[in-house]
Amino acid sequence: MSYLRGFAPWIAFSLVSSFGWQWAALVALGISGASLVINRRAGMGLDGQILNIGMTTYFAALTALAFAAPHSPLQSYDSPISTAWLGLIALTSLAIGQPFTLGIARRRVAPDIAGSPQFRHINTVITAIWTISFIFISAAGFACVALHGGIVARIAYQVVGFGLPAYFTRRYTARIRDRRAARPEAVATAAATTLPNLPGSFTN
Repeated sequence: MSYLRGFAPWIAFSLVSSFGWQWAALVALGISGASLVINRRAGMGLDGQILNIGMTTYFAALTALAFAAPHSPLQSYDSPISTAWLGLIALTSLAIGQPFTLGIARRRVAPDIAGSPQFRHINTVITAIWTISFIFISAAGFACVALHGGIVARIAYQVVGFGLPAYFTRRYTARIRDRRAARPEAVATAAATTLPNLPGSFTN
């Protein structure tokens, strides 16, 4: 359920979009902003909300655009643009050496584990996989709009794009946990991580 909550703004955007994309963007902005506040009050640092911050920024810009130009041709590309934005944020987090999953996973482990090179490596791998996924979903989305792809195609590439990295993350972290259990002396270094609450993109 915590994973599903990460998609709440996009779910809301999809449901409300039939009433107008400006209202859908406004509702999604409210939900993403509320998520930021709730997570902050729960003790999550800003490094654990990199994607949430990016998502809120995106919906703020989309809301302004949608109300200022409700008939903008960009309306057709709101989904692939959103995942392109997430991909850019994820790629930037890798480039600066702060993979976006790191801040989330740190809350689940002891400080000595969170500061280990192995723990950073694990999160770098996971973030890289999600970055590739965001880029794939965005590219598929732009192609689908350009080629007038139907609802089945839109659902298919998003299921693949989000399903495969989610499966990889669970399998990868399970393997790390199994390796740690097999070698008790490596507990301090072979840290298990948790699946991040990632925002996603849903078909309008």
